Amino acid sequence: MIEIGPGQGAITVPLLAAAGKLQVIELDRDLIKPLQHTCDHNDALQIFNQDALAFDFRQLFQSKLLRIVGNLPYNISTPLLFHLISQASVIKDMHFMLQKEVVTRLAAPPETRNYGRLSVMIQYYCEVIPLFSIGPGAFNPPPKVDSGFVRLIPHSKPPVHVVNIKTFEQLVKQSFAQRRKTLHNNLRGVLEDAQIISAGVNPSARAETLSLSDFAALANQVQEENS
Repeated sequence: MIEIGPGQGAITVPLLAAAGKLQVIELDRDLIKPLQHTCDHNDALQIFNQDALAFDFRQLFQSKLLRIVGNLPYNISTPLLFHLISQASVIKDMHFMLQKEVVTRLAAPPETRNYGRLSVMIQYYCEVIPLFSIGPGAFNPPPKVDSGFVRLIPHSKPPVHVVNIKTFEQLVKQSFAQRRKTLHNNLRGVLEDAQIISAGVNPSARAETLSLSDFAALANQVQEENS
C-alpha cells in the first residue's frame, strides 16, 4: 500500500492502522518529522522524501502488485496520472481524490465535451470507476471546487490491440491538438485522408467523436505506413 502526498497524515494514520504497513511519498521535507511523530508505528511506515512525478514506483514492486492511494494535488494530477499509467504493469489499483472535473474527464465517453486525450489514455490502461463526490465543506479551508473519489483498475489485457504504444500515445495527442478541428487538419503530415479512411475513420470527424478502437486503428495505420 502506497500513499502519495500524505501531508500531515489525515489519511495516513487510518491507512496505517488498517494496512499494518505503509509506504508514502512526500516532497515537502518539512512534513517528514511531523508525519513520523503523528504515526505511532514508525517501523511500519516507510517515507520517501521524493517527487511523485519523478518517482519510479516499479522499485517498490516485489511479490504483490501495488495499491496506490492519495489526495492528489490538483495542479499536478494530470501529469501524475500519466506518470502512473506508464507503470501500470506493477499496479493492482489506484484510489484517488481529485478535482471532480478531472474525474468526469477520466470517465467521459466519446461525443461528450469532457472526452479528450486524458479520457482515451486512462481508459486504454485502466477501468475507471467514479465512486462518490466530496463537497468543499469536507476541507479546511474549503476549496472553490468540488472533489471526486475515483478507482482506477489497470486492465490485465488492453481493451484494444495497439501495435506500438508510443505511436498510439502520439496519435491521440496529435488528434486532440486543436479540439475543434477535424482529423484532416490535426493529422496533416501524419496520415493522408485515404489512409484515415483505410483505418475505417472519417477524416472529417473530430477527435472527440472517436472511440478507443478508432484511435487504435489510426495508430496501427501510422505504424503500418512507417514500417
